[in-house]
Amino acid sequence: MSIYGIGTDIVDISRIKTVFNKNRNFKKKIFSLEEIKTTENKFNKIGSYAKRFAAKEAFSKALGTGISNGISFNEISINNKKNGAPFIELLGNTKIITKNITKKRTKIYLSLSDEKKYAIAMVVISY
Repeated sequence: MSIYGIGTDIVDISRIKTVFNKNRNFKKKIFSLEEIKTTENKFNKIGSYAKRFAAKEAFSKALGTGISNGISFNEISINNKKNGAPFIELLGNTKIITKNITKKRTKIYLSLSDEKKYAIAMVVISY
């Protein structure tokens, strides 16, 4: 196994709450329908959205592109396995662009955490 890229991101949870209150379209612009459906049922939904936002940023850093050149926030979907473990599902153009950039079959590893005021994500892309 070789590492293609590593990315981390930290988010102030109150910043996400502020953006949600100011911009009604933010949720639909940033999060996939599956993420919204899952997260709206969580006890700490703002914290959950913040972790997902951090994961999207961390993924784009690991890929080496940032959110640009066709990579879209709402096409990086952060979901959970039955055991609760988070994983990244790429959708639409973001999935195609990622395959074209990496040129290899890759595996994406994701770790999420939060503590009162902050949410953090780490992503490793390997091949």
